[in-house]
Amino acid sequence: MTSPQNASENPMIEPVSAPGLGIAASNALLSELTRHPGPKRVALIGDDPGIVEQVLDVLGPKDELLIWVADGLAALPVRARVAARSRFVTERVTVTDSIAGHMSDIDVAIVAEVLRSQVSEQLALVRPLLNASGVVSFVTPARGKGLFTADPIPGVSEHVVRDDLVLRNMPPVRVHHARFTDADPELASQLAPITRPSSVPLSTRMNIDSNGVAAAGILGGLALATKLVRPRSSAWMLPAALAAPVAAFFRDPWREIVDDPRSVVAASDGKVLAVEEVEDARFGYTENWLRIVVFLSVLDVHVNRAPVAGKVVDIICEEGGYAMAQKAAAEHNVAQYTVIDSAYGRVVTAQRTGLIARRIVNRAKIGGLLAKGERYGLIRFGSRTDVYLPAGSADALVAPGDKVSGAATLLARFRG
Repeated sequence: MTSPQNASENPMIEPVSAPGLGIAASNALLSELTRHPGPKRVALIGDDPGIVEQVLDVLGPKDELLIWVADGLAALPVRARVAARSRFVTERVTVTDSIAGHMSDIDVAIVAEVLRSQVSEQLALVRPLLNASGVVSFVTPARGKGLFTADPIPGVSEHVVRDDLVLRNMPPVRVHHARFTDADPELASQLAPITRPSSVPLSTRMNIDSNGVAAAGILGGLALATKLVRPRSSAWMLPAALAAPVAAFFRDPWREIVDDPRSVVAASDGKVLAVEEVEDARFGYTENWLRIVVFLSVLDVHVNRAPVAGKVVDIICEEGGYAMAQKAAAEHNVAQYTVIDSAYGRVVTAQRTGLIARRIVNRAKIGGLLAKGERYGLIRFGSRTDVYLPAGSADALVAPGDKVSGAATLLARFRG
């Protein structure tokens, strides 16, 4: 991938975001493009100058780009932007006001505008361009019911494999990524992990989950309200003092992921409680599993990561209790199981509640692809993660008592 061009190197072109899209939303819209190493074929639908610039910035050496602008006059400034680039870029970019006779077999299609109506009809024009594993990324307003639950889009919603609510946008929007045919699980091993809008950057190596931003904001607001209502009381100091440690609970550090295709990485930080063989018929594939159990204290990072690259084929939600995560009774706690098909076999991760943990966040979707080490959820306030591997197909690399770090520690390795 080429590094982003510094705006000061081309003062005639000023990158701006699409109408209604800020930086966080634009990055989410282009995330399927930036995670794909290529060579790939890309279609950009729209003439927004900021999105055009961003897409041109990240084109790889063997990528091809089709920019489809419906209005012939609007295509003129787009062609000028492309022409201002080096030959390295221009020879791989086509700008057209008609797709007839142009590129098909698209890997990633991007709709560079907020779709406010007739979404199904507009995407029907893009769908024939996609190849078997192709994905289209588009944006809709987040309002009403759609603010926290995506509004259904006829003929499209059932194909959405990932969507992100971007509250750091004015107004808030929802970014969707749809794939109309099943993707090969092996494609996931080629993809880079996505940093979702729910992971808010604090520095180059440290993020905080949006849950932490919200919790700190609520506590800060409570402290301010208490101070206004009871100015002579020191009661405001309690929520103010809690804001920072509660936010720190949701920290989301950058992690370097081991480049070993057969490796299985930790799904979370914590201490290994057990490495054992169990029987479980719920997940298909096999009934005999090697299970590695990790306990998370309230001091551990609670962001969960995919232990392998693969396709999410099922998500199983189980009701239960809230026993202490270290106890045997935790086996029957509330849990969510994410079933992943990888190039080396089926892998299951369990997010399990504990005595204090009462809330599981799982942002994975059935049909979606997860890169190894990719963030996909979290458990709030102390919990446990279990990783299930086919018994006889993988060897554990950790033992009870070992400390592990999500995405960075090798839990196991598939046999050759």
